[in-house]
Amino acid sequence: MISAGEFRNGVTFEMDGQVMQVVEFQHVKPGKGAAFVRTKMKNVITGAVTETSFNPTAKFENAYVEKKDMEYSYNDGDLYYFMDQETYDMIPIAAELLGDNFRFVKENMPCKVNSYKGKVFAVEPPTFVELEVTETDPGFKGDTATNVTKPATVETGAEIKVPLFINPGDKIKIDTRTGEYLERAKG
Repeated sequence: MISAGEFRNGVTFEMDGQVMQVVEFQHVKPGKGAAFVRTKMKNVITGAVTETSFNPTAKFENAYVEKKDMEYSYNDGDLYYFMDQETYDMIPIAAELLGDNFRFVKENMPCKVNSYKGKVFAVEPPTFVELEVTETDPGFKGDTATNVTKPATVETGAEIKVPLFINPGDKIKIDTRTGEYLERAKG
């Protein structure tokens, strides 16, 4: 159990059957009246952010969110299979639990699988991935305007904007959080 008076950033707790994580908190002691804890918290499963005030003595059940490293193996229709690196068990995860940034993940890439009480609720791909460009228009010689981009398709089928000098066959580094091109990969 944890009381609202013990809240710190990043603490996860269970409230009304939901898993909440403290984003910001402030202990408030007004001149008149009782002290309270103003809390901004995020629902770990849905991502919704809410602000609430609690009595500092209010008690909540601790929630332990498990983040396990697993390797993406393959997909079969709407099921995506991940291999546990320790037990080599294959775990199927439904497509709707995968975020938009999963479009940058290819087979055999490590991911973090987040679960609460054994129920998977999210899959975090690596922050940065290196993928090969499979299709893009050729750059034109003499077109040297800065910050000009063109669409490109990478080996996972995702489409992103890249600088004009990128050609099919080039390996590029992508930030999966934003879906943006970072740099040409070395090697």
